[in-house]
Amino acid sequence: MEYTITTNTIQIYLLFVILFLNLEASINGDEPSFSQQHPIKRSDFPSGFLFGAATSAYQVEGAYLEDGKSLSNWDQFCHSKGCGEKGENGDVANDHYHLFMKDIEMMQSLGINAYRFSISWARVLPRGRFGEVNPLGIMFYNKIIDNLVLKGIETFVTIHHHDFPQELQDRYGSWLDPQMQDEFVHFAETCFKSFGDRVKYWITINEPNLFAEMAYEKGSYPPNHCSQPFGNCLAGNSDVEPLFVMHNMLLAHGKAAKLYHEQFQSKQGGSIGLVAHCFMYEPFTDSDLDRKAAERALIFNIGWSFDPPIFGDYPQEMYEYHGNELPRFSPEEKAFMKNSIDFIGINHYSAIFTKDCTNSSCLESANRAIKGFVEITGERDGVLIGDPTSMERFFVVPRGMEEIVNYVKTRYNNTPMFVTENGYSSPNVQDVQVEEILNDVKRIEFHQSYLASLAKAISNGADVRGYFIWSLMDNYEWTLGYNVRFGLHYVDRKTFDRIPKQSAKWYQDFLKNNTNVDIAAITNPESVRTQAHI
Repeated sequence: MEYTITTNTIQIYLLFVILFLNLEASINGDEPSFSQQHPIKRSDFPSGFLFGAATSAYQVEGAYLEDGKSLSNWDQFCHSKGCGEKGENGDVANDHYHLFMKDIEMMQSLGINAYRFSISWARVLPRGRFGEVNPLGIMFYNKIIDNLVLKGIETFVTIHHHDFPQELQDRYGSWLDPQMQDEFVHFAETCFKSFGDRVKYWITINEPNLFAEMAYEKGSYPPNHCSQPFGNCLAGNSDVEPLFVMHNMLLAHGKAAKLYHEQFQSKQGGSIGLVAHCFMYEPFTDSDLDRKAAERALIFNIGWSFDPPIFGDYPQEMYEYHGNELPRFSPEEKAFMKNSIDFIGINHYSAIFTKDCTNSSCLESANRAIKGFVEITGERDGVLIGDPTSMERFFVVPRGMEEIVNYVKTRYNNTPMFVTENGYSSPNVQDVQVEEILNDVKRIEFHQSYLASLAKAISNGADVRGYFIWSLMDNYEWTLGYNVRFGLHYVDRKTFDRIPKQSAKWYQDFLKNNTNVDIAAITNPESVRTQAHI
C-alpha cells in the first residue's frame, strides 16, 4: 500500500523524537537544562530557601588584641611561623571588627537572607574556663546579631572555626587532650546563653575532618603536628593523632548538642548541626577496586564526620582498617552522640578522582590506613577533572554538587541539609590588575552551574534548605594569605574599601529573581568599576 507523508505525520514524528530525547536525558541523569539563555534562578528553589554568604572570625575580624581579646592559636602560629606567601597574618584581616556595620549594609544591598559567621573563642573567653567572660566580646557579637535581625537576615553562628585561645594550646596541646571537650562545652554554653534568644541556627564545629588532616596529618595548621611521609614536623604522628583529635572534637560536639537540646532548644526554638568538608570522590577508572576506593574515601571523610552524630558510632569500615588505633565510644557516649544533630552542613567545592592503593602502587602518603588506602588526583590520562582554580585540589566540577548531596541524602535518611560553603578562587596570576579581579565572570559561571546541580538534587527529593557562598568578601585564607580570593567583594588592602565584583552584581540580580542577567565579560576598566558598584 502506498504511504503518503503528510505535514501532520512529520509533526507527530518530531514530537516522538523530542519526547525520546528528553526521556533519554532523564535516564542518563544529565545536568539540569540551565544555560546562559535559560539560567538558574531563585524561583527554581523551594519557598523559604535561604541564600547567604559566609565568613569566619580569624579570616575577617582583625583587632587581634583589642577590647580584652587574648592571643589565639592562629595569632601565635602566624606570628612565630609566618603564614601566606609573604608571611601575612590575621592581625588586621578585613578590619571587620570596626567595619561590621558597613559589611551588614553590604549584605542587605546584596539581598541575602542569611549570614554565616563564627565567634572568636579568644574574644569571648580569653582564658577559656580559667577566666571570666569578656563583656566587650559579648557586646561586639550582640551588635552584629541585633543588626542582622533588624535587616531581616537569618543568623547562622559557627561556634568554633579553627581558632581558640592560645592558653588552651599551652595547657592541653590542643585537641589531643580530652579536656578540650569540656572547654568547648563551656564556650558553647556561654554562646547559647548570650546569643541564643536570637540565633536559630548553631553550628558547633566547622570541618573537624579538615582540621584533623591539616593540623595533625599534614602539619600545615597549628599546632603543626605531622610525621613522615606526610611532612617534616618537630612532633606528631600522622597515622594516629588525627583519629584522637577527631574523636575529641566529635565528643565535644555531642556534649554541646546534648546541652542545647536539653536546656536551651525548647526555650529558644533553634537547631544545631555540624559541618564537614565534603569532596565528591569519583573512581579513577571503571574497575571494581577504584569504585570501592571512591566509596571508601567517602566513608573515611563523610562517614567519619557524620556517622557518630547520627548513628552513634564510626563506620564499620573504619574499624576494619584502623583496628585498635581507632578510639571507641562508650555506651553512654554512643547514646548522646546518636541523633545529636538537627541538620547537616556541607562545605563542598570540588570532586576529585580516587585510585585504590590496596592492589596497586601509590604514593607512600596515600597507601596508609589514615587515608583509607586511597590516592586522590585531579587528572586522568592527561585530562583534568575540571577547570583548575588557585586551590591545588579544587577543580570546577558542577556535577559533584548533586552527587555529594545525593550521597548524604541516601546515607543519612535525608536529614535536613545546608550547603554551608561553596565558592570559587580564581587561578593565581602574577601582577593581576584590580579590574581583572572585579571582572570575575568565571566565578559567576561557577555559582550558576553549581546552583543548577543543587537544584536538580532538590527536585529529586533532597531536603536542602539553604546555600551559602564562600565568601562575602576576599579575606585571609589561613596559610595561603590574601592572594587566594573567594569573595564576592574585593578588599583594598590599603584602604579596606569593599568593592563589589561582577559576581556580587550577579548574586544581587539572582536574588531578585532577575532572569535577564548579562554576565558578558567587560573589558573596559572604567566600565568594570562603574558596574561593580551596587
